[in-house]
Amino acid sequence: MWAQWIEEYFDGVRRALDALPREILLQIIAQIEAAARDGRMIFLCGNGGSAATASHFACDLAKGTRRPGAPMVRAVALTDSIPLLTAWANDTEYRRVFAEQLRPLVRPGDVLIAISGSGNSPNVLEAVQVAREAGAFTIGLTGFQGGKLRDLVDLCLIVPSGCMEQIEDLHLILHHTIITVLRRTWEGAFAVAPILHEEPLPDASRFPGS
Repeated sequence: MWAQWIEEYFDGVRRALDALPREILLQIIAQIEAAARDGRMIFLCGNGGSAATASHFACDLAKGTRRPGAPMVRAVALTDSIPLLTAWANDTEYRRVFAEQLRPLVRPGDVLIAISGSGNSPNVLEAVQVAREAGAFTIGLTGFQGGKLRDLVDLCLIVPSGCMEQIEDLHLILHHTIITVLRRTWEGAFAVAPILHEEPLPDASRFPGS
């Protein structure tokens, strides 16, 4: 029975990955790349597993894309300041924890990447509203039918799955894909090499922080 469940889960991930809208992904990469070139800020937010993805994504944007002569990405995850996040939650309400952090920081032309598996997280939606009011570009990563986030952001990539775990899996794959494309773009290549190839595997010492 366990073997069957494993295969069912893997099959669900494969089907969702195959059905991802590539054109929207390309547009998202273009927006992030343009913001980085212009020195704009990129903010990220999410709850639970999406909070972990937001933090991971911000880390990879700031460090994983760094190359000589390339733009240095200015990325901040609004999930990372526990004192500030809990202060806003304690003194106001949890739905404002991202919006109030974002309000004094966001400027026109910045980018907010809002991550919500359901698309209905109130604190994520409020952050999007603040970003829009400031003239920032808003990107949503979600699943199911997109929730309220779908119609609130400028670009929304909906993972075509009804399984939260698989939605979160694919959000991580999307984030790593974006990082890889940006890095290769700034290295002068415009196509992502296949993961499986005949070249020797890279030395793990190149990634001391991982």
